[in-house]
Amino acid sequence: MTRSADPTPAQATRPHALHAFLNPQGDNMQQVRRLLQDVLDQTVDDLAAARELPTVPQDWAHVPTDRLLPAEPVSEQELVSACRDMLRGSMNPAHPRYLGHMDPLPSTSSIAASIITAAVNNNLLSREMSPIFSELEQRLLRALANLFGLPSTAGGMLQSGGSLCNLQALTVARNVHFDIHTRGLAGIEKPPVLFASERCHSSIQKAAMVLGLGTQAVVPVPTDERGKMRMDALEKCISETRSAGQAPFAVVATAGTTVTGNIDPLPETAEICRRENLWFHVDASYGGAMVFSDQLRPLLNGIELADSVTFNPQKWCYVTKACALVLFRDEQILDRAFRIAAPYMSLNEEHGHVNLGEWGIQGTRAPDIAKWWLTLLQLGQSGLAELVDHSCQLTELLLAEIRQREFLEIATPPEMNIVCFRDCRAHGGELERGAWNARLQSHLMKSADTFFSLPHYRESRWLKAVVLNPFTTQEDFSEIFAAVDRFNG
Repeated sequence: MTRSADPTPAQATRPHALHAFLNPQGDNMQQVRRLLQDVLDQTVDDLAAARELPTVPQDWAHVPTDRLLPAEPVSEQELVSACRDMLRGSMNPAHPRYLGHMDPLPSTSSIAASIITAAVNNNLLSREMSPIFSELEQRLLRALANLFGLPSTAGGMLQSGGSLCNLQALTVARNVHFDIHTRGLAGIEKPPVLFASERCHSSIQKAAMVLGLGTQAVVPVPTDERGKMRMDALEKCISETRSAGQAPFAVVATAGTTVTGNIDPLPETAEICRRENLWFHVDASYGGAMVFSDQLRPLLNGIELADSVTFNPQKWCYVTKACALVLFRDEQILDRAFRIAAPYMSLNEEHGHVNLGEWGIQGTRAPDIAKWWLTLLQLGQSGLAELVDHSCQLTELLLAEIRQREFLEIATPPEMNIVCFRDCRAHGGELERGAWNARLQSHLMKSADTFFSLPHYRESRWLKAVVLNPFTTQEDFSEIFAAVDRFNG
């Protein structure tokens, strides 16, 4: 009996959804170019009109329900319209009176890098999935570590935000101190604790929670009237926890606290850590940018003694989000105290190369190093220094306005371009003062198109200014504080 021939498979039909992609042969290049050009034109138009748009929009185009999960594709015109809605519904850090948070207007080079990295869609999980970006990240971070004064053994990696960087650093610190890389916490006799300023970022408590230590494992160290961690209090906390049967393993010093912008005593903290055999981590998410300024660099003295450092170029270096990095005094400690090998990835170790996804908390990760590198190329170290120094010069103008008014109070002496202050004209206690300043914040948004944030500090609400925008002027401050003067509660 003769077997019939196997039937020939039918040719797959081409999906209609191919219109959403640029054809690798360029057949629809003009249509794709037109869509991207329309979106880019709208974006540039809005950025160029940033002063005329609100700092934080109070009303924006809400997405219709039938557009959340559309059954059928919409037209290109509707796509461009949706992009415009997103632009108009976003906070506006390019506005010279957006002064509330550590969110800068972005460098044009980092915007360009964002377009490139989105287009090529590489993945920092492995070398083969991000050839140039993996190489660039490892080499650039080694050079940056050297700029901070760390030894030639230092290096690190980017993560999607400072919180993940702090988590990465404290995970390594815990694993090193307790040798629990594989065995876990179950065998530890004494509960681990770490120490941080009472004004530290909330990501430190989050890290302790994620690490299985609990938020109470972060022992808050009192600060002085300048907002700095007290060294006598730190030593006392270390002694008390050891006496209580706990096991200290790390100290976190902050270089630029979120609310007041103060810097903990780094050399003194480093010395205590050395003496007590504790990991020394510096959260310089914001203040790390001062490394580029000859004028401000001395404020970071002692950072070169750290075991790990967090630094976010997405803040004072004007890089689009996300761009945050963590450096380690000994880069290879990631291999010894953290690495989980990915057997589905190629090996690249013959030249000291690794798949960065094996070293970091994140596996899949965007190549954000491109945004940082292109910003460095566009500005250079000298340009970054000029911007950092100019921010502090502008801050002096802001402080002059505050000091002219006896009813305004400054929380702590500023050390950089962050000023926390409040209006004290309200009668009553801290609750009434906080409510008064909340109303003042709203008044300034409505009458002077100015956004100050409203952090909780010393049992009340204060106003916070982060002077980042190089287009902010003396005239802006004069008009802002004239509006402050007009406020009557």
